[in-house]
Amino acid sequence: MKKIIKIAGSSSKKSINKTLATYAANKLKNVEIITIDLNKYEMPLYNIDIETEYGIPQTAIKLDAIFEHSDGIIISLAEHNGSYAVAFKNILDWVSRINQKVWKNKPMLLMSTSPGERGGITVLQSAKSYFPFIGGNIISDFSLPSFYDNFSESKITNQKLEDVLIKKVNLFKEAI
Repeated sequence: MKKIIKIAGSSSKKSINKTLATYAANKLKNVEIITIDLNKYEMPLYNIDIETEYGIPQTAIKLDAIFEHSDGIIISLAEHNGSYAVAFKNILDWVSRINQKVWKNKPMLLMSTSPGERGGITVLQSAKSYFPFIGGNIISDFSLPSFYDNFSESKITNQKLEDVLIKKVNLFKEAI
């Protein structure tokens, strides 16, 4: 059975990006979903002095192994002031010290959402530019604008957006 990692790029317990990542992952059948909750992988803020004195945190080593033994990755990124959430970026920084190719060339469905009409598109574009340099094999991407207008009762309510997501998930499924 294929192992798919699901990550919300947010440490918020009520993350709308967690909701979107879960929704997309649930469209896949006959796979094992491995949920990465950033709150369970807290590490000191990356700093070369900390790395030199204490080494790489065991949580980063554990994440690197999880990424290595997966078949695909679904990420929905929160946008904080146009960029990644600090907790997510910190994980990237630490894991990249083990292997610069953090994502291990695994097929990736990259997403974002926000309450605003741009749907986190700035962070999504940033990730689309950056992730290939750190081993991201982005198969498809999706942005859900105006989350609270387009998602309710545990589903995407805008049929056009739902149809787009299904196409993106199917592309991802074919790649894994």
